[in-house]
Amino acid sequence: MEQKETIVNEKKNGWPRNGHETEFELLLSHRLPGLATSTPQAKSIFGNEEKEIVIAHHFKKIMEALGLNLKDDSLKDTPKRVAKMFVREIFSGLDPKNKPAVTLFDNKFSYNQMLVEKDISFYSNCEHHFVPFTGKAHVAYISSGKVIGLSKLNRIVQYHAHKPQLQERLTVEIAAELKQVLQTEHVAVIIEAQHHCVMARGIKDANSKTVTAEYLGLFLQAEYKNEFQFHLK
Repeated sequence: MEQKETIVNEKKNGWPRNGHETEFELLLSHRLPGLATSTPQAKSIFGNEEKEIVIAHHFKKIMEALGLNLKDDSLKDTPKRVAKMFVREIFSGLDPKNKPAVTLFDNKFSYNQMLVEKDISFYSNCEHHFVPFTGKAHVAYISSGKVIGLSKLNRIVQYHAHKPQLQERLTVEIAAELKQVLQTEHVAVIIEAQHHCVMARGIKDANSKTVTAEYLGLFLQAEYKNEFQFHLK
């Protein structure tokens, strides 16, 4: 473990990136200057099993620092449970291997109106305090000749939500991803969410919601923007 920790320290600033690796990264960095990727990441030298071991080790130290008795039957396996949850579930979007595969179909029926998928539930975690923010995403696109299976829209939202996030970035990421995979300029995304860092700490406001939006292509025009918003009522 000492050797691996040494390697981590030597590579703590990540690995050299020359240019943009994908069209998605190019779109995102153009929209958010300075961000070549989504959530800021350094390249991990660990596989998933090793990540779970390292996280469990350090989370145990956190629990001990808080004065918890890890000999208790209820707590002794908590570090392992948390590590497994982090790697396999709530932060699974950090692993590109978990990115949903997308199959496009020709728009043979010439549907040329907007398609709206609303009330997509998501669960994410604020990268500032590592507490949840949850809510609904509403997405729309106008086909440029291709259509996508509806469940893939949900999966794209979930993939980008399953990492330490900011709601503003999540909104832009989803729009950029849809623009790329659907091969269309016309995409809209609205996210409304409640943040537990506001609800459970600080101001402790349990009722406020945060709304963010990203409009691309025709959705920048009032006619299309208003129609999209009408469908969300």
